[in-house]
Amino acid sequence: MSQIKISALYTYPIKSCGGIRHQTIGLDQRGLSYDRRWVVTDPLGQFFTMREVHQMALIQPTLTDSEMILTYPDMPTLHIPLITGNGKQLEVVVWKSVSTAVDEGDEVAEWFSQILGTPARLFKMADDFYRKTSTDFTEVAGELAFADGYPILFISEGSLADLNSRLTEQGKDAVPMTRFRPNVVITGCDPYTEDTWKQVSIGGVSFEGVKPCARCVITTVDPATGQVPDVKEPLATLASYRKSPKGPLFGQNVIHRGLGSLSVGDVILLSEEAVHG
Repeated sequence: MSQIKISALYTYPIKSCGGIRHQTIGLDQRGLSYDRRWVVTDPLGQFFTMREVHQMALIQPTLTDSEMILTYPDMPTLHIPLITGNGKQLEVVVWKSVSTAVDEGDEVAEWFSQILGTPARLFKMADDFYRKTSTDFTEVAGELAFADGYPILFISEGSLADLNSRLTEQGKDAVPMTRFRPNVVITGCDPYTEDTWKQVSIGGVSFEGVKPCARCVITTVDPATGQVPDVKEPLATLASYRKSPKGPLFGQNVIHRGLGSLSVGDVILLSEEAVHG
């Protein structure tokens, strides 16, 4: 039996914007380091999402030790310090969740407003704010930043291969893993096995599987172009065999129960009670 390992790691520093692929990434209280720590909102603090604003996919961050660098086609490069400044604080809203966040200033706001074509501001979650996960599906809450509901998303390569085989059988295009915005991509297990994991250990850190992730129209957006090649796929095919009341399921929502770091190649150890029984 082959070992189950991490094959790729991704973070998305700004919610609904481009992702970064890592070889190694830290794991802090809110999840992977700097993952969805920023959010783009209107002036009243209501968040923007790639669901409606597809071009957000082309806002591409990179991280250095001291700053986040943002690029976008035909726009000047933007540099934002990683350490939160003394900007004004505002309560920002992601779905029904309200969080205290720090405004990154007018110059940054103007850059985002030009791209989105409407007044927009960038906020970073306040360092001292605590946003907890729901306890509807787990006894103990976890902590997260601006991710929708849980701090980490696992998806196996086997799951994507199975979906793509179903797409190509219909004469439709296969889709890349980046359509699904995972944090931890896994190799060495059967399709959808990650759905059954209740508890696993990676690098000495325990991770609790909470529930499979219901998917939305963001999966129809090509992150390389900011366009929608097919308004129905891959959701229609997923719904044909992975349907749920809140949307077709793909990937497993996970809460980390410790701090440390993750690296490509790390082995994923299943506990004796790893699978839901």
